[in-house]
Amino acid sequence: MPPSSAHSSPLDARLQALEVEFGEVERALADPDAASDPARLRALAQRHKELSDVVATWRQLCAARSDLETARLMLEEATGEDRETMHAEVEAAVASIEALGAQLSILLLPRDPNDGRNVIVEIRGAEGGEEANLFARDLYDMYTRYAGRRGWRTEVLTESGSERDGLNEVVVVVKGADAWTRLEHEAGPHRVQRVPVTESKGRVHTSSATVTVLPEADEVDVTIDPGDLKVDVYRSTGPGGQSVNTTDSAVRITHLPTGIVVAMQDEKSQIQNRAKAMTVLRARLLKAEQDRRAEELAVQRRSQVGGGGRSEKIRTYNFRENRVTDHRVNLTLYKLDQVLGGDLDELTDALMADKRSRQLAGEEG
Repeated sequence: MPPSSAHSSPLDARLQALEVEFGEVERALADPDAASDPARLRALAQRHKELSDVVATWRQLCAARSDLETARLMLEEATGEDRETMHAEVEAAVASIEALGAQLSILLLPRDPNDGRNVIVEIRGAEGGEEANLFARDLYDMYTRYAGRRGWRTEVLTESGSERDGLNEVVVVVKGADAWTRLEHEAGPHRVQRVPVTESKGRVHTSSATVTVLPEADEVDVTIDPGDLKVDVYRSTGPGGQSVNTTDSAVRITHLPTGIVVAMQDEKSQIQNRAKAMTVLRARLLKAEQDRRAEELAVQRRSQVGGGGRSEKIRTYNFRENRVTDHRVNLTLYKLDQVLGGDLDELTDALMADKRSRQLAGEEG
């Protein structure tokens, strides 16, 4: 539905073009030949998904504009109680137009190229010794519970336990359509304030763990020259350094141009460990390339992990007060127990809204 000439603008022209493209995509999806080309079918389905909300909102906006013009014409001729009724309809139409315009502004924001990708989450104990490793375990449990709530699937790629059932490191794949959108802001140093189980005098300690969030990369996203890889194989070891098998199944891959090193030893098969290591390597290379491009465009990006120090924290978990504070959006919730139980939506909603606000203000691409 085209807008009236009174509302014609470059944005209207863009939206009309998107509506035309939407129709073309729908016709292409209905073409039987599309099913014979899986890659094209996926691309068409993705584009249809991207355009559907925009076009539906645009059509609602056109309808609201038409309603407003009709209501204004009737208001000019109305008298008595009818005039009050038509005045109310004009105000309702104006409010609807403003709301739909704001919604379109959000829908037309640049799409994050990582939307829809699976996510690789890396969690490591940082400052605080064994207490940091115990907190890393808490964070891992929190994210797996959150994944369960959201209907995502998880797969541990590698896990290195510590002495008291903590985690020196864990790398897990989170599989879900909105996993990246929800988890990208979890990257950074997380600080915990509590009385550690290792503390005999009841004193509160401050420790930290780091979280890295990477988009999972397909083989077509990152080209890796086999000549750029140094592959070492060795025997898997347990927490105390003892060998846990008699074959050289563990794999360490070094990407020589970047110096990125990935090691895997959880599987008994060298082939499986190599495949998992390549999955993580591709993700790290994809993120490194995306960050390089962002720097070229002069986009300021906060370092995900920094040094892992307590002073660099993005979020604080205070057990004594049952409090969690996200320092980036100044949000404090007094339900730490629920957050650790996987109730993260209030935090992720706030971080997603903050990103949209910065995009609308032109502070982030």
